Amino acid sequence: MQRVIKRLSNRFFMESKDLDVEIIRSSRRRKTIQAKLVDDVLKIYLPENLTKREEEKWIKYMKNRFLKKRELIGSEKHLVERAEKINKKFFNGSLDFTIKYVSNQNKRFGSCTPEAKMIRISDRVAKMPSWVQDYVILHELTHLIHPDHSKKFWEKVNEYRYSERAKGYLIAIGMNRDEEL
Repeated sequence: MQRVIKRLSNRFFMESKDLDVEIIRSSRRRKTIQAKLVDDVLKIYLPENLTKREEEKWIKYMKNRFLKKRELIGSEKHLVERAEKINKKFFNGSLDFTIKYVSNQNKRFGSCTPEAKMIRISDRVAKMPSWVQDYVILHELTHLIHPDHSKKFWEKVNEYRYSERAKGYLIAIGMNRDEEL
């Protein structure tokens, strides 16, 4: 439930149980809509000529987007812990890397840049069963040692006991159709 707590000529604030929102309308803004989180308040910048219906649509969209991002930050810690456990189990803790969820990977489950030691996991993976998450993490961690999909790469990945099951799951949900698992 939202309620307007203060209204100015081109601004108003809404208090909400999940996220407070400040709307800032601008006559200079024609088409673009922007949102940013400042001191736990979501500031949404809108064109002045937007209808009330469009405004409500954008407020709802931006709130959902930022709440989802906030939720991911909590699960990001879980992702790092999970990756460290897999690193210890399969690589004796020898790998040095950074891992994070990203929301802009729609065709892949994960990606790895070995030179930068950076692993990016699609935020969609966070909603999958833990044994699938572990497979995706192991797959990307293995790329730090074997950047290709060589025989040695697959030997390492297949040490995971749910490897075939996880591959089947990923194929069944339809992501990554064009890419070799």
